[in-house]
Amino acid sequence: MAMPDLSPMEAKLVATLPEEPGWQFEPKWDGFRALVFRRGDLVEIRSKSGKPLSRYFPEVVTMIAAVEFPEFILDGELILPIDDVLSFDALQARLHPAPSRIRRLSQETPAQLMLFDCLGIDGQPLLDAPLRDRRAALETFHRKHGGPSLLLSHRTQDLDTARAWLAQGGGALDGVVAKRLDEPYRPGERAMLKVKQHRTADCVVGGFRRTKKGDGVASLLLGLYDDAGLLHHVGFTSGIAAAERQALLRTLEPLIGPPGFTGKAPGGPSRWNNGTESEWVPLRSERVLEVLYDQVTGDRFRHGTKLLRWRPDKAPEQCRMEQLVHEVRPAELSTLSRPTL
Repeated sequence: MAMPDLSPMEAKLVATLPEEPGWQFEPKWDGFRALVFRRGDLVEIRSKSGKPLSRYFPEVVTMIAAVEFPEFILDGELILPIDDVLSFDALQARLHPAPSRIRRLSQETPAQLMLFDCLGIDGQPLLDAPLRDRRAALETFHRKHGGPSLLLSHRTQDLDTARAWLAQGGGALDGVVAKRLDEPYRPGERAMLKVKQHRTADCVVGGFRRTKKGDGVASLLLGLYDDAGLLHHVGFTSGIAAAERQALLRTLEPLIGPPGFTGKAPGGPSRWNNGTESEWVPLRSERVLEVLYDQVTGDRFRHGTKLLRWRPDKAPEQCRMEQLVHEVRPAELSTLSRPTL
């Protein structure tokens, strides 16, 4: 029997959290968004894009199947602790074609499910119910069936608490989501608001990639030093105005040459990027810039960064890996307050 064709409600990125009453604030967890369907012995986990996730997280399927409740639809986030630290990198490692590897990882590093909405329970659809009623149903469900791997997300109506989450949440949180308490669930719509965390880092420019014509700089390759003095590639910034690309190339050309990156280095064209990524040009480690970033995965910026300013006042050797904010330990998450309605 096919499960309902349902897309998760999404969030619109905004600069600040709403200040008027009537909003519920929740942490935006840094994991894999997941809709979970249970009907009798059937369990299905779907990603935000609608792709099946069940085969990659068999331990979560087993956990859901063990719940003594015959039918429900839940909205949540798959998260995964490694050595007591939430790791997005470990989640990505699960998306592997080999069943044997998935089975081994599911035993060695089991995932958890963080719940934040209930879309149906015991055959009763809740999509049209206001958030306050859906949350009440979710909390009742969690009181009966929650456990170490089936978690309930925090929530608050207090704006100061939500702002504190942004300030103290660390890498386990991707920001804060705001939802109207009186609104129904809107599948596929950007009916929520989200404010993302952003941080800055001073990085060495260890190289660059040229534009397709070769007459300008398409992106700057960023590096940070480790304790052994090796410069590791940690990401890139490509938000360079078209009018500035040629001038920037002229500025950097006198610096072309080794050492470039002495630790982990960028890749070039490969079968993974269809041969479209240009070769990178190494630079002497003399230029420093400050960038804005959101998340770190495996000692790298997960996404492209925004160039804020050049830092001629900063010595390259001062640009070290410890600037990066990593995932926080689950024990630290308990310090976030959990007020009730």
